[in-house]
Amino acid sequence: MDRLPRPERPLFWIATSRKDYAEFPPRIQEEFGFQLFLAQTGQHPPSAKALKGLGSGVVELIGDYDGDTFRSVYTVRFETAVYVLHSFKKKSKRGIRSPKAELDLIKRRLQVAQADYKLRMHEDYKK
Repeated sequence: MDRLPRPERPLFWIATSRKDYAEFPPRIQEEFGFQLFLAQTGQHPPSAKALKGLGSGVVELIGDYDGDTFRSVYTVRFETAVYVLHSFKKKSKRGIRSPKAELDLIKRRLQVAQADYKLRMHEDYKK
């Protein structure tokens, strides 16, 4: 029996991203969960797309279920961790772009992730 590779990088959730993700339909949670696992093992998930306007290493997963669209945004900018920045159900019926308010929230959470990562790396070096 083949075993799945062990994740190389831990997964961290910023702010309410985990709680919001937990409210997704189970099928979307399973789909995104596997794709986040792939990101942790250094692979590129099949539905992952670069999120425009935030630079490299910020990626979104998009899944449709029962007429709704769900998104989770994460970053792989950090060598030893993956951070989920935001998970949400897209409410806008016009276009496929993420609303500006969502993008602004993701930008703020990316700054939180950067500070958290810096703190974690500092703590790791102390040990």
